[in-house]
Amino acid sequence: MTTADAPARTVAQVLDWSRNRWEPAMRAGIDRLPGSMRRIAGYHFGWWNATGEPVPGPAGKALRPALALLCAEAAGGDPADAVAAAVAVELVHNFSLLHDDVMDRDETRRHRPTAWTVFGTGPAVLAGDALLSLAFDVLSPDGPEAVRLLSAAVLDLLHGQHEDVSFEQRAEVGTEECVRMAQGKTAALLSVSCALGVLVTGGSAEQVSGFSRFGRCLGLAFQHVDDLLGIWGDPMVTGKPVYSDLRSRKKSLPVVAALTSGTAAGRELAALYREPLPDNRLAHTASLVDSAGGRRWSQAQADSLLADALAALDTAGQAPRAATELTAVAQLITRRDH
Repeated sequence: MTTADAPARTVAQVLDWSRNRWEPAMRAGIDRLPGSMRRIAGYHFGWWNATGEPVPGPAGKALRPALALLCAEAAGGDPADAVAAAVAVELVHNFSLLHDDVMDRDETRRHRPTAWTVFGTGPAVLAGDALLSLAFDVLSPDGPEAVRLLSAAVLDLLHGQHEDVSFEQRAEVGTEECVRMAQGKTAALLSVSCALGVLVTGGSAEQVSGFSRFGRCLGLAFQHVDDLLGIWGDPMVTGKPVYSDLRSRKKSLPVVAALTSGTAAGRELAALYREPLPDNRLAHTASLVDSAGGRRWSQAQADSLLADALAALDTAGQAPRAATELTAVAQLITRRDH
């Protein structure tokens, strides 16, 4: 029985298969970093504690490298040839997480203290920079086109993150602006994860474009779900404090939809968002986002974007088993609880 003829694996099996392929290469790359950067990076990945002693810990789903490897297979390539691309996108993702935690002042990630709270702000930022540098070093053997594609995605990510931070200082933000921000901050990296997996394994320009669209739609759906979890997620599951996005008055997608809804709840929410929110007002604030339609709108958008992603997948020309597995991963992304 060939791989293409084998029955589709569960999402858990796919993520385990993916991690077993890319993580050894990731660890080898991290081992090349200067000692100070290596120590922080390994802590952030959950491989060891603050003193460098190996510990069991939550490792995260690592969706982006899984998408790179699955898209390579779906386009008819050998996933083994996409391992460097998988490592590169996971390094970029974790570079952004290290910086995000500093900018958002988040104190926990995956049920552990964030790196900046353990090692300091400056060292955590520098460790993030080291991961970004390593990403391009790892990807460079795949050629300049792959490097340019990743570089463009990183610039989109940085611009989206800049807009996200700037929105916190503005009284009014439109939903179209917020969607554009999310397309850069989140969708760009998922899109390039899919595109790189196809590009580096010899896929056609049409396949690269099709899988890129699949990842872009999926990435925007991912952000909608992430924003919903940032308000209503169970902290025991997400590893972040309850109402974490409201506490920082983040103008996330459901919040902006509520603020621009023209409803009484939206107007009350706008008044509350003008001043720091005390903890005893966070539950009421969340209820206002819900009453103003922000929660319902974001969930509907996530569902619609999932349909768009799967339509792009249908037309990209893929191996049936890999397509089935990509569909399952896409459904996990839009129905996850953390």
